[in-house]
Amino acid sequence: MSGLQRKAQRKMNDTELWQYALKTLGGRALSAAEMQSRLRQRAAEGADVDALIRRLKERGVLSDERFAEQFAAARRDNQGLGRQRVLRDLRQRRVSGRIAEQAVRDAYEDTDETELIEQFLARKYRNTPLSKHLSDPANLAAAYRRLRYAGFSAGNSIRVLKKHAASGVDVESLAETDETDREA
Repeated sequence: MSGLQRKAQRKMNDTELWQYALKTLGGRALSAAEMQSRLRQRAAEGADVDALIRRLKERGVLSDERFAEQFAAARRDNQGLGRQRVLRDLRQRRVSGRIAEQAVRDAYEDTDETELIEQFLARKYRNTPLSKHLSDPANLAAAYRRLRYAGFSAGNSIRVLKKHAASGVDVESLAETDETDREA
């Protein structure tokens, strides 16, 4: 069998699906939609999946609200990411927009974004003198793109970069390139 071929998975009954779901959730937190997708791949009967998802939710084992809260707090605390990145990641994990927005709003409620940006830059450029590095317009633009990809707002990103960039470097033009990229 080549590396590209997969061994056909044996389809599971409802009892086996329950055990699989508990084992899976014990190893990694998943959104309800992610869990449903995994179960559908393994279920012998499609009707078992919806009933199992309801049962997991009723027992408190599966909760998109709790998942989104923990996910947002972990991304903020462990990776120092901005609001927009965490919101985008939650949507990719198929959490509903309303739940994702509330979780991100709660997680970042008492967080100073400029402080997060400072910490992010310190981590990413720890072996580089930042003011010297940002004096090159190409490096400045790269740092700005990196901040935007990490989910930080354009205004606060520019404000922090302006503080670190050498005088005479045009930091304001970064916002214009941001607008141009969105139009393309």
